[in-house]
Formats: sequence, C-alpha cells, structure tokens
Amino acid sequence: MGIKKWKAKAKELKAEIKALKKRGKAYKAAGKNAQAPASVAPVKKASLVSPLAPKSFPTLPVIDGVEFASAQAGIKYQGRSDVTLIKIAGGSAIAGVFTTSSTRAACVHDCQAKLKSTADTDEGAAIIVNSGNANAFTGAVGQELVDAVTQAVAAAVGVPASRVFSSSTGVIGEPLPHGKIVAKVEELAGSLDVNGIEAAANAIMTTDTFAKGATAEVEGEGGVIRIAGIAKGSGMIAPNMATMLVYIFTDAKISQKTLQRLLSRQVDETFNAITVDSDTSTSDALLIAATGRSEAEEISDLRSKVAKDFEAALRAVMMDLAHQVVKDGEGATKFVEVRVTGAETAQDAHTIAMSIANSPLVKTAIAGEDANWGRVVAAVGKSGAKAERDLLTISFGEMVLAEKGWRSPDYDEAAASAYMKGEELVITVDLGLGDAAKSVWTCDLTHRYIDINADYRS
Repeated sequence: MGIKKWKAKAKELKAEIKALKKRGKAYKAAGKNAQAPASVAPVKKASLVSPLAPKSFPTLPVIDGVEFASAQAGIKYQGRSDVTLIKIAGGSAIAGVFTTSSTRAACVHDCQAKLKSTADTDEGAAIIVNSGNANAFTGAVGQELVDAVTQAVAAAVGVPASRVFSSSTGVIGEPLPHGKIVAKVEELAGSLDVNGIEAAANAIMTTDTFAKGATAEVEGEGGVIRIAGIAKGSGMIAPNMATMLVYIFTDAKISQKTLQRLLSRQVDETFNAITVDSDTSTSDALLIAATGRSEAEEISDLRSKVAKDFEAALRAVMMDLAHQVVKDGEGATKFVEVRVTGAETAQDAHTIAMSIANSPLVKTAIAGEDANWGRVVAAVGKSGAKAERDLLTISFGEMVLAEKGWRSPDYDEAAASAYMKGEELVITVDLGLGDAAKSVWTCDLTHRYIDINADYRS
C-alpha cells in the first residue's frame, strides 16, 4: 500500500475513533437520563439490556393477600420508579435469609431482629424497598433512618412497625434520604394493587438491565398453591446469602417455622451457588411471605407428597431467579455452569467450583471466547481443596480437553474454540477422588463491568 493510501486509511481510522468517542459520551449520558447531543444518534434502550435476558417478563399470578405499589422518589435515579411498597395480609407467615457480611446495612439488622420477635402473629405486614442508596456503613443514624421509614409505612397501611421490613440497595456510605421515601408513603399506600408485581420488579432495580420474575404452581390437597417471585441483582453477587434483593410470595398455608426451614435448606443450591464478581453485598436479603389464602390444606408434614412438591416448586422459582441474576451480571455476555464432580467432599467440590467461577483469568478467557483450559487448571490448583493433577479430567461441553495430567489426545482446538462462541457454556472438572459433586453458575467478565462500576457513584 502506497504512502497516500496509508494516510487516507489513517484519516478514516481517526474519523471512526472520533465517532466512537462521541457515541461513548452519548451512551454514558443516556445511561444517566441526560439528553444526548443532537448530532449523535440516540442509543436504543434495547442496546443496554443484557443479551442473555429473557424475551419478556413472565406473567405472574396474583397471590391473594399481597398488594404492590411503586413510585418515583428521586433517591438517585431520575425519571424512573425507585421505591416499592408491598402490603401483606394478616395471618401471613414470613421467613427470610440475609447477607452474612459483617458490615451489613441497618435495614438487614432490623429485618433480622423483627423476624425473630414476630415469628407467630396474626398481624399484617409490609415491605418497603428503595434503590439508589444502601443505607450501609452509616453508623447509628442508619437505624434511625430505618425507623423513620418503617414507622411512616406502619401508620399509612395500618400494621405494627415491628412488622414492617425494609430493604435498601445502592451506594454505600451515604445516609438514606429518608424524607424522599416518607413523602411518597401515602401515595404508595393509596395505590396498592394486586397486579402491581411487575412494576415492583422494575422499581427495585439498580444496575440491572431487566426486571426478574419467576412463578410455579403446585397441586395441593384441595386446591392449587401458587408461588411468585421477583428479584434484583446484577453486581456484587457472591455467597453467602443473600446477595441480592429477592421477594417471594405464596398463598400456601404453612407455619413460619416450616417456611423458614424450607427456605433455608434451598439457599445453598440456588442463591449461594451463583457469582458474578465474588463480592458480597452489605445490604441485600431474601424474604418470603405465605398468606395462607389457598384453598389447599395446610402443609405441615414435610414427608408428605404435597410438601415435597411445594419445596421442589419453591426451589425452581429460587433457581430461576438466581440464574436470571447471573444472566444480568454487569456486562455479561455468557452464562456459564461450572460442574465439579468426583470430589472427596461436597465442600471441596463447592470450593473448587467457586475458585473457577470467580477466577478473573477464566472469566476474561470466556469473554474472549478463548478455550484456555489451562486457566481452569490454575483455578483448581489455587483453591486449597484436595485435587491431584494426574486424576483431573477437564471438559468444555461434551469435549474432553485434558485428562490424566495432560492434554487429551483427542483435543481439537478448532472445536473447542467454536464451542466458546455459544452464549451458554458448561465447564466440567472431574477430580477422580470421590462421589461428591457441586454445580455453580457464573458469567464472563467484560469491559462493560468496569464501565458500570467505575461510574457507579457519579
């Protein structure tokens, strides 16, 4: 190519770079609800949604005894709903599981205390949720702000303050602008609607790109039992529970003690088996309410068929929501299951699976569609769990890439690279040591993750 052509090409590249920079500024402005420059084509909303998102929000059933309302309080986000009120009928059983962070927010401490003191009561209840501010690491004032909000809700909907549960998610270290929430409480109380669950799912989002919902039904003794759940989660997703906001509702007749037991024993295989970035939130929680309004008989014997069916349905809803959270991982383009089999203990299997799922080298290789199984080897070795080099078998999908301490003789680089182009991937490691197994779910790590989190406070 002659020097004139090189200069022309360089000029074209400079023009392209300039245009990309313009689009980047417009993209950032659009993400903050600012007006894009007139000379730049508007960024379509669809371009901001995870490529792994479901095609649409599911149709969730009305849960008799639960009402929803959402409003725009302007806590951080402008022009969108950011506060949700959920009213729960009297006689409902409520259970929960919360983040294990030692720096958890005031709302988490408050919810934990209230669940212990109001386990069995016929009083109604409410949940108030805001996005944009976590009210975490705000000292003693954090609890005062929680009290101000929950007391306002209690007065507005006619339930005891001890039965008002709050959740806050967003920026850490800044006092909750509780006045903005309190100012909306009467409006929220006056607009409660049994059909408002989808709007609530949208209002609890922070960096999420799509609202998350899931549902299931169980044929009980004498009637149908319905379950509906919504979740918020995109970043700071890692065990231990809870690592996002999750609200599940059912019309099942079930005691608080039994409900708590079922919830707790399904957490490890669902929400504690996902990771986006290995960071555990300070603020998030899972709450479940059972209104007892179904015509089906009470679930009391956990050995009964209906109890087992209900637990399986609850697990399915929890798993669906957990997977949606991973699919909305900040900047995610790949949904990845990591299976570890042949471990001596379940704990070893979990430790190794999480070591692989959280490895930045593994996650960036996946983002680059690079079948670099050597990074999986490294993640197994660094985990601290028991593993022996010459017993390992590593597979991507159905392809065995490495075995017996060496690359497989059937290894096909082209086939492995082609597999990595898929949106949903499975990485399997068999340790060859025992019978324990564990699956966890993660996503890739792209530059978009940096873009989102570098600008999170601005």
